Order: sequence, then structure tokens, then C-alpha cells
Amino acid sequence: MTGTEALFAHFESGITTTCRAWALKRRDGRVLGFTDHDLDLTFEGLTFLAGTGLSAANLQQTTGLSVDNSEASGALSDAAVTEEDVLAGRYDEAEVTAWIVNWAAPDERVMTFRGSLGEITRAGGAFQAELRGMTEALNRPQGRVIQSACTAVLGDSACRFDLTQAGYFTVRVVESVEEARVLRFANFAGFEDRWFERGRLVVVAGAAKGVVVQVKNDRQVGAGRQVDLWEPVGPTLVAGDLVRIEAGCDKRAETCRLKFANFLNFRGFPHVPGEDWLTSYPQRNRSNTGGSLGR
Repeated sequence: MTGTEALFAHFESGITTTCRAWALKRRDGRVLGFTDHDLDLTFEGLTFLAGTGLSAANLQQTTGLSVDNSEASGALSDAAVTEEDVLAGRYDEAEVTAWIVNWAAPDERVMTFRGSLGEITRAGGAFQAELRGMTEALNRPQGRVIQSACTAVLGDSACRFDLTQAGYFTVRVVESVEEARVLRFANFAGFEDRWFERGRLVVVAGAAKGVVVQVKNDRQVGAGRQVDLWEPVGPTLVAGDLVRIEAGCDKRAETCRLKFANFLNFRGFPHVPGEDWLTSYPQRNRSNTGGSLGR
């Protein structure tokens, strides 16, 4: 008898000892287990913690391509889901697997949900997260967008640019930080003004290790530099932390050609007519031959 069959037989007995359990696999590879039982459970090579206060609403499951959905809530604690990890985005799109388990015999269980975490909100020392089914991926737009700017992300499989090349990144010790998003360096030579604008800052060492934030502004200030981030780094970023700053791309064809010498992989349409051309009208001082605009 399989574990699922044994669980169904347990249901038919009339007296049940069941609970729910969840496994979360974060993008950094860490796997955590939670249960709404009052004692820890162990199966699938993982211990499911009972002291986290995690609970879940009723799961809505459908046939066809409709999206399964539910939500989970629980307390933020040092032993389980910490506020620092939530702020750092370490639970964003984490893989979720849920079971109904006979806690008296954990081998008797059935998987009830598989998907990922969606939007996470927090308030009053607690968190609430959406659980999104695997069909959620079908809601994402597919195909290419016809626009003048490049649609690739710098360094991804479409762009193919190698960001490990010398001159396109730097690893620095944080010297001064304000509001967790304004970094100042006293001596920062070797890069043009605004070189890192629209790039990425990756925390290499410190409480916020692994956090990735987009660079908003990058300005030379004398021999030093000021780097502004679009949003504060979740866990505290302090002087002495190690960060990696990568060159930025504004998605223009000229930037791709001159800054990165990567125009062969440009994923935009630089000669597509813009809104000004669509609303234009013939004028005597212009050529009105109907020829190409890309010459």
C-alpha cells in the first residue's frame, strides 16, 4: 500500500491524526520545512518545524489552466522566517510544496500543492504570502516586443555579454552608507562618470549577502564617487561590507555598440518608427519620398 492509499484508508477510519506541512526552497538553495502540528515532523529528509506559527488558508484548486491559489501566514522569528530575509528578497518566488500528513505515521501523506511564493507582505511582526500554482507561469507575457530599445537583460542568455570582463565591474568595501541606499567612496578612479548607472549592486559579504539592487545614479565627486540605489538594501548595509558593482546599460543601440561592443546581440529594433513619425505630416522643407527612415 502506498503512502497515499494508506492516508485515504486512515481518513476512512473515522478518527484522524492529520496536519499540514510545507517545504520552501529559496533561490539561494536553502530548504526550510514548516508544519501546523504542535510537534516537529521529519520526512523527505527534512525536519518540518512546529514552532513557527505558520498557517495556511484553504487551497483553491481547479482543473484546466486556471491558477491554483492560496495564502500562508505566520510570525517573523529568528528561528524561522526572519524579517531580514524577507526584506532581502530571499523568499521571492521560493518553491513551495505542501502535504497533508498523518503525524502519527508521516509515511502516510499526500501532496496537495506545488508552486511558488508570490507577493509577501509584513506588518506587526508577522508576514503573509501568496501561494501561486505552477500554471501561474502561463500568465506571463511571451514573445518579443517590437521596440527601439533592447529587451534583453545585460549579461543574460539573450545579451551574452560577459560581465566578468575587466573594466565592467568592481568589488569595493563600503566606506559610507546613508539610508541603506546612498553609498559614498573617497577614492574611486578608473571608471567614467555614470558608468555604473542602471547597473547592479550585489552584496558579496555582510548581513545582506546575496542581495541584488539596481543602481539609480552614479556620479563622480572629485576623486571619489556617489552611488545611489533605487531602493534601500533590506538587511542593514554598513561600512565594511563588501559589494560588487556592475556596469549599467540604458538599452540603446549606441550604448550597446560603443560601450559594450555587443551590437550583434542587440535585441531591439533601432529603426522602428516612433510616435512622432506616426503622427507626422508632410512638410515642404522635408523629403517626402516615402523612403527608408533608417538611412
